[in-house]
Formats: sequence, structure tokens, C-alpha cells
Amino acid sequence: MNNADGVIGRCIGETTLVDVSFISKEMPKVGEYVSLDYDGKKVLGMIEALVRGSVSINNEIYDPKTIEKIRMIEGDDHYVKGTVRILGDVDNDLRIPRTPAPPGTEIKVADSEILKEIFQVGGYGLKLGNLITQEEVSVEVDINKMVSRHLAVLAMTGAGKSNTVSVIVDGLLNVNGSVLIFDMHSEYTNTKFGNGKVNLIEPLINPIYMTFGEIKKLSNIPPNAYVQERYFRKAYRLAQKDLMKGTGGKDFIGLILAKLESWLLEEPDESEGKSSTASDRKSITDVLNKVEHMQDKYGNILSLEAKDVIDNIKVGHANILDLGSVDEFASDVVVSHILRTVLKSRKDFLRTGKGLTFPIFLIIEEAHILAPQNRKTESKLWISRIAREGRKFSVGLCMVSQSPKSLDSDALSQANNMIILRLVEPTDQSHVQRASENLSDDLIAQLPSLNIGEAIVLGLMTKIPTLVKIDEFKGKIIGGDLNIVEEWSKSHKKEKEILKEQKREYEELGGDY
Repeated sequence: MNNADGVIGRCIGETTLVDVSFISKEMPKVGEYVSLDYDGKKVLGMIEALVRGSVSINNEIYDPKTIEKIRMIEGDDHYVKGTVRILGDVDNDLRIPRTPAPPGTEIKVADSEILKEIFQVGGYGLKLGNLITQEEVSVEVDINKMVSRHLAVLAMTGAGKSNTVSVIVDGLLNVNGSVLIFDMHSEYTNTKFGNGKVNLIEPLINPIYMTFGEIKKLSNIPPNAYVQERYFRKAYRLAQKDLMKGTGGKDFIGLILAKLESWLLEEPDESEGKSSTASDRKSITDVLNKVEHMQDKYGNILSLEAKDVIDNIKVGHANILDLGSVDEFASDVVVSHILRTVLKSRKDFLRTGKGLTFPIFLIIEEAHILAPQNRKTESKLWISRIAREGRKFSVGLCMVSQSPKSLDSDALSQANNMIILRLVEPTDQSHVQRASENLSDDLIAQLPSLNIGEAIVLGLMTKIPTLVKIDEFKGKIIGGDLNIVEEWSKSHKKEKEILKEQKREYEELGGDY
């Protein structure tokens, strides 16, 4: 409904360097890009808020019949009032102009050719999708800035997170990128990427490469149980020595148990760090019970035959760590171990030439579980550390969450790039806004109205904040909603077939079914 010359309104009232108000007889769209020509400059802006009103029908009229009569006389003669956020001077690398627009300045629809140039990344770009308001304009993001300055993908359930992550991964594979996905619910295990292969990694850790703190965490020895920790540490170190000598076999946990059991059966020996007191024997028994429980519950993720984590990661692949069969407690240990190892290995490579030889992008699904806001976890420590230090060592981080309010604010604030899909809950919105200086109140107000697959994209990876319709990933993703009615129908049909087969077998035996 724009005029032939593209003018949709004019500035009114007082204008500033960062925003202007305008009045119009047309109805533009929130998120639409506009341009203002003044002082020899072409300034780009984005419509962030709109209201529609009538001079005649105002808040002082309380009679519906009167409103109806005015409506019949006035027709569609309404006005549109809005706010434009100033994004920058098109001819000056989108720097904010130093003078505000004069009142009465024309506001025009931005030329699509200018927008195409702005959203096309020179060098290495990844196509996310197209502008919501101008579908002919493709939106690319800067891969280097996305990976090095970290990313958060945030949305409510069903808004399109998995599709967005898959589009990103496929785009990175297109430039031979190396990605490691911490797949909490086995969503990506059967995904087919058009630009690269999947390398599925089992959640196995070789105890030889674990720190004492990591294996202590698995054993569930309390932080204040100092005597238990002392005996567990002694048994742990002696078991390590036996392994180094080649005399311990291949059961590391079994070796620890054997040391603890021997201390209960043998006479006390101070050289072995044991005590004759009843309380110490009780502590040894408590440690023994905890280690046995660890062996029963988590023995499947500990293997002396497992490779070092770094040896499992392949360059140019979507490396997927399948954590679907592991509980949250063990996932915390596995993820923190891998994060620590990856960061250390990249540091070692840049310092000595030995270690992980290529940059890597870590995608952490369900990040609010591993890095919660109000609870301490081992993963949270290393996620925050990579968020702060990873850029120096080419370790990128992507946090994916359907519950932003539960995600650690310190880690989230380190993500200089965000893709925010539909968010309805006010606490989620305010938590995200506090973590991002680029997310205005007007943009926040758009989050509940976004459709599936639509997102606000902002940060260093894009020149200006934008509303994007994310491309549809063509491969298969398990994370989508099941067709419940079809599943019921399949189960019912299968049940009928089983009953029919049972009846046939019974009748063949001469029975009366």
C-alpha cells in the first residue's frame, strides 16, 4: 500500500540520533526497513512500533452507536503513527549520523538493492534465510564473527530451534567447518546434512584422561566428606600406578574397588594411608559402596579402551555426541570433561603444535540444564570459561535453550550474537534483554508475535538487527513433533494384527477362539 514514490510517512515531533517518530496514511510493517534522506545522507532505519488511530474516534466517546455513525462518515480515514530506529548512514559503513533528521523528513521504503548489499557478507557468509518484510532479500551472517564471538539460539518449544541449528550446521559444513553437537535428546543422530557427513560419537570416557575431580563427581562423594575423599584419592592414585605398570588389567573401577576392599581385610598399614579407627573403616566402607554404585550406574560410560576425546573429532564433519541414553548427572561429567579437554588441546596446539589442529564450534543443546542460572555444575564452569576465553583459541560456542530464564546469565551475556525465535514468557524475554544490549523494548515486544521459523537476528555477525524467516532444513530432524493421531492408528493396527495372528494359531490347534 506504499505510494508510487515509496514515501510512507513523515517525521513528526522531536527527533534524535537513535530514533524518530513518524505519521502516515499508509500501513507499513513492523520490521520493515526504511530510508531517510537529509543533510546529504541516506540513513537506514527499521520500523519498530506501530499504532493506528482516529482523530474523531477517541477515548472520550463512550457510546457504541456514536462510534458507529462516525465510522460510517469517516470510513478508512485513519492515521498510522510509528517509531523508526536509526541504524546508520548507508554511505558511511552504517555509522550513526551526528545530526538528527529534521521534522517533516520523508520516510521511504528502503531500496531492496541496498538491503541485498547490506545482508550479503563479503568473504565467508552463511545464509540463514530471507527478510520477513522483503522476501526477495537474502540474509547472510558472518561465519568468522559468529563462531569466534559465540552464539545463542533461544526460543520456546516448537518455535524452530532444531531447524535453525541444522541450517547453521549445514552452512558451516559447506566451508569444511568442524562442529561438535552435544545432543542431549538424540535429535540429530539420524540427520542427513547436504554439505557434509555425520560422525556419531558415543559418550565414552577413558578414566586415564579424567581428572580426580571428574571421577569423584561420578562417585557422588560429598564435598565436605574429607576422610572419604582422602581414601578415594589414595585408591585412585594406586590404581593409576598399576595401570601405568601394565599390571592392573582393563578394569579401572575394579582396581579402585580392590584397593578399598584390601584395606578392610588387611591389618592397618600407615604407609598405605589407612587408619585403625572405626570411623575410618566406616569411611572406607562408605567409599566402597559409592564406587560400587558408580560402577553399576555409570560403568557403561567409562572404558579404558575409549580413545582420547580429541581423537574422536573429525574435521569437516558434524560430530554428534549422543547423550540421549545418559542421565543429566553423568551428562554434566561427560560434557565438562570434553569442554575442558577441547579448550586445553587448542591451547596446546597454538603453543606447542600438538593438540587439536583445527578450530571447532561447540553446540550445546539444552544449555539451561548444563549451565543453569541458580545451580553449580561442572559444565557451567567450562561453558563460562570457553565463553570468556574461547575466541583466543578458535573455540566457538553456541548455546541452545528453550528456557532462557534458566540459563546462566553470565554465560549468556558472553554470546555476542543471538538468534531469538518466538518467546512468549515475560521472564524469558527480560532475561534475554538483560544479556543483550542490542535488544530494544520494541524488538522484545515482537517476540510473541513471531511465527514458527521466524527470528530476530542480532549481534556482530550481522551489520544490523533484522527479522528473518529462517530457511527450512531439507534433512530429517527427529526433534519435531510427532503426528500423535497417526501413531495411535499405527499402534491400533498393529494390535489388531497381533490378535488376528493369535486367533489363527489358536484355531490351527483346534481351539475355539
